[in-house]
Amino acid sequence: MTHTAASDGRYDVLAEACPTRQVVNHIGDRWSLLVLYALEGGTLRFAELRRAVEGITQKMLTQTLRLLERDGLVRREVFAAVPPHVEYSLTPLGRSLSSRIAAIRERAYANMPDIEAARRDFGAPSRPEA
Repeated sequence: MTHTAASDGRYDVLAEACPTRQVVNHIGDRWSLLVLYALEGGTLRFAELRRAVEGITQKMLTQTLRLLERDGLVRREVFAAVPPHVEYSLTPLGRSLSSRIAAIRERAYANMPDIEAARRDFGAPSRPEA
């Protein structure tokens, strides 16, 4: 049985008990979008991913990859070699997110001047009310 929070059986990400919330939380965490973006270019080994996503620790990359693999977005392939060889790639489900990730990235790139201005204005002293 699929658990939903809406009485009509549809998913409702705003409802605490809805399983889609967990998926959205995984995708929207600090590192997942960056890892997914790095994998848009193709298959990478763990060390290559760690270099591609600046600032991520080994522990966080491992945790992020496990969550993304669990959700069916990333494929982990182990090759029998010495030393062990592991590669990560996007699954078809993960690739289906690529255009949406690209849209978020492109929006951020295009709007950075406005975002930076808003941040400056937010920290600026308030004007006295008239």
